[in-house]
Amino acid sequence: MPRDLSSNLPDLITAGSRILRADTMQPVLLRGVNRSGLEYTEPTEAGFLQAAGFTADEVWEIVESWHSNVIRVPFNQDWALHGRRGHSAGEYLTSLDQVIAWAAALGAYTIVDLQWLDAETVYGHVKDEHQGKRENHVAPTPNDETIELWNTLATRYREEPAVLFDLLNEPHDPLPDDFLPIHVLDTNGVVVESDSGFVGPEEWTPWAARLVQEVRQIRPNGLLLVEGVDWGFDLRGVRVEAPNVVYSAHIYSNRKPRTWSRALENAADAPVFIGEWGGTDGDLDFARTLTAWMRQQDLGWAAWSWVDYPKLVQPPRAPVYEPTLFGAFVREELRRVDATKTIRDV
Repeated sequence: MPRDLSSNLPDLITAGSRILRADTMQPVLLRGVNRSGLEYTEPTEAGFLQAAGFTADEVWEIVESWHSNVIRVPFNQDWALHGRRGHSAGEYLTSLDQVIAWAAALGAYTIVDLQWLDAETVYGHVKDEHQGKRENHVAPTPNDETIELWNTLATRYREEPAVLFDLLNEPHDPLPDDFLPIHVLDTNGVVVESDSGFVGPEEWTPWAARLVQEVRQIRPNGLLLVEGVDWGFDLRGVRVEAPNVVYSAHIYSNRKPRTWSRALENAADAPVFIGEWGGTDGDLDFARTLTAWMRQQDLGWAAWSWVDYPKLVQPPRAPVYEPTLFGAFVREELRRVDATKTIRDV
């Protein structure tokens, strides 16, 4: 079982609507980027990290140059439990360990985000960047293996303060061409299939509470992120009574500013983190409005995405890491953060 990945980073806790260092009780504002890729990139002979182009130099750029103190890393449940194409689950988890260690050595936390349940299942189709169709691999709900997954990760990272858990990416109603059953918990807590076309707080909150409970039985410390429904946007009705829970919302330009506060209002007395926001170079007005609002609300965030549409960094990335116009805006927003709320300067 891994130890010492966290480079003496302190545990984080919650108090009211704030995230605090457990050692000094001073506030921490987590801000950074999403670094996707490990949820879908097929491993090469050299393993998962090389296939995804995930390097120590890249983490240095994200943390030291862009001034991030958190990196959200989407991952694949199936690969974390069973491995992929001759590469074991242990190899996959060791890749996550390496990213965590790289980030922590520079003073940044890592959010391990359950993005995909597997690489094969298609949950309908969404529009791609060219307005065509692309396969959607983001599941509407967890499944029975998700309980095993979070038990595994809670055990592995029990003593690692640098690791934060995002329990499921973007719970949502099934898409119109997704005819697969969703998975819900019955009154006895048993995972059952349902043909419901809706995933609202009634379907998601029991899952969130169960996953929080499973983790807390093994790992008493560490922040747990619980997302809203409607693709992570809507936190109304989503509530888990447990310590050190942070509610996470995703906001993109299809969400009108007048709806932002309403979607978050149920979590007014708990910390809220904007786990994804992003846009193309044509979305800078949206970015200015959103970041001004997030500063006003004192919200932490992680911008989407270092490598995937809409990208923050232009290809080829290394060794220059030239940002897109939107990426340059995000970088400057990160660099203007109040230094008293960063980990390294507290």
